[in-house]
Amino acid sequence: MSNEPLVLGIETSCDETGVGIVRGRTLLADEVASSIDEHARFGGVVPEIASRAHLEAIVPTIERACRVAKVQLSDVDAIAVTGGPGLVGALLVGTASAKALAFALGVPLFAVNHLAGHIVVDELEHGPLPDSVIGLLVSGGHSSLIKLTGSDFHALGATLDDAAGEAFDKVARLLGLPFPGGPWIDQLAQSGDGAAIAFPRGLTSPHEGEANRLNFSFSGLKTAVARWVKQQEQAGNTVSIPDVAASFQEAVVDVLTQKAFNACQDTGIDHLVIGGGVAANSRLRALALERALRLGISVRIPRPGLCTDNGAMIAALGSRLLMGGAAPSDLAFSTTSVLPIETVVLNELG
Repeated sequence: MSNEPLVLGIETSCDETGVGIVRGRTLLADEVASSIDEHARFGGVVPEIASRAHLEAIVPTIERACRVAKVQLSDVDAIAVTGGPGLVGALLVGTASAKALAFALGVPLFAVNHLAGHIVVDELEHGPLPDSVIGLLVSGGHSSLIKLTGSDFHALGATLDDAAGEAFDKVARLLGLPFPGGPWIDQLAQSGDGAAIAFPRGLTSPHEGEANRLNFSFSGLKTAVARWVKQQEQAGNTVSIPDVAASFQEAVVDVLTQKAFNACQDTGIDHLVIGGGVAANSRLRALALERALRLGISVRIPRPGLCTDNGAMIAALGSRLLMGGAAPSDLAFSTTSVLPIETVVLNELG
């Protein structure tokens, strides 16, 4: 029998009910129940629908994860759950379930930061992280650069408006593509020319200041795409949707990778981890690896299934904290929709 802890993780920050089970850094189960089809007709996530879907899915998903992992709940050494950031109603479903489980089983509970989970999940695939890494977190709600040193997370830069994933969704809607837009744009871009249209790269010009060297802005890019399409249509020109998709995607991943490697060079850290839903984008993965090779920087990217929201990342973070001797959360902790990356574990005050 392994001495490594068995940790069950619960993730309900948005539209996916995720339950993961890990033993140490070994993934045993990663079960997800998604409500994305229920949101698609609205063109985005509806918080109330997400909360109700979590209520229906949470118990069956926990049971399925235990079956896949071939464990009983009584075997679990600790529970981890997303305490924030996210949709409050959705978070409450997960945290209430986790509190009940931890109390009934008499095991410690770690209410953890969703964003930190996106970085730490890479340990399930590529082993322990180096002592110092730069994390590029790209998702529907977040575009952030994070420095992880030991057990301390520190924000280096963030989006000033639209996150990368949000921009993908908005441009996809403009092009008449389904929600969520990221996978559709990625697929269409395969047959398009990423150099066909010179879309702007936000916050990359020298005149925008050193203060924004590690920050992101994608709102102007989204607007530029809308204006270009409108101008072409008014001129009676045929719009190549694959070319628009590829050129937009190239603008996004160019900025993401450029700023990620800026952070590596500024800090002297030569290890980069990319996480979050947009990290599943094929062009982002390819360009990051291509530029890393030229710069002599090591890049780690989890497989696409571990990039999107999932319980495995929460279990992985909980396991890391437990093995590192971190103090667990008090059962009186409060969930929160906004949580800085520096707060990795919630306490009573949230």
